[in-house]
Amino acid sequence: MAQAIPYIVLGTSIVQARQQNAIGKYNQSIQNRNAQIAEQEAGAIDKQTEFKLGQFDKDYDRFVGKTEVSTAKAGVTQGTGTALRIAMKNAEEAEIQRDVITYEGDVAKARKFEEANFYRIQGDVARQTGRMAAMGTLFRGATTFAQSGAGTSLLSSASNIFSPIPTYTPINTRLTGSEGSF
Repeated sequence: MAQAIPYIVLGTSIVQARQQNAIGKYNQSIQNRNAQIAEQEAGAIDKQTEFKLGQFDKDYDRFVGKTEVSTAKAGVTQGTGTALRIAMKNAEEAEIQRDVITYEGDVAKARKFEEANFYRIQGDVARQTGRMAAMGTLFRGATTFAQSGAGTSLLSSASNIFSPIPTYTPINTRLTGSEGSF
């Protein structure tokens, strides 16, 4: 039974290394999925920004209408003097507000893309960690096997396949009469 232990250790090391490698691949796939989700969220941010801009334009049109009605009630002629300055200032403010909404959407979208890149990097690290753990396990198993009696006997009893073929040198070529003369 003791003779089988090195082989069992080597076999379990191989199985453990395969599992560590599979765990690394699995963790990488999870991080890649997280990256896809972050990219999808970036697309949703685009749509959300478009929606906010649409809502703002509706609100601005209502505001312009109310302002025109208010100035008309006050007896101010539209397109001249004070009414024109009010309309121009409101248009400037509206453009600034649109730019702010667009900027915030772009920043949020960029953050999601960076998040996706970070997830991919984490996935690559998880994959490499699994590989390194598997290689370490295989190395430890091979070292244990080589240090055992089974490992050293397999390695030490093999002849060197790179050594030159030995030439035949007869030990005793002279036969005596009693040894085999016919």
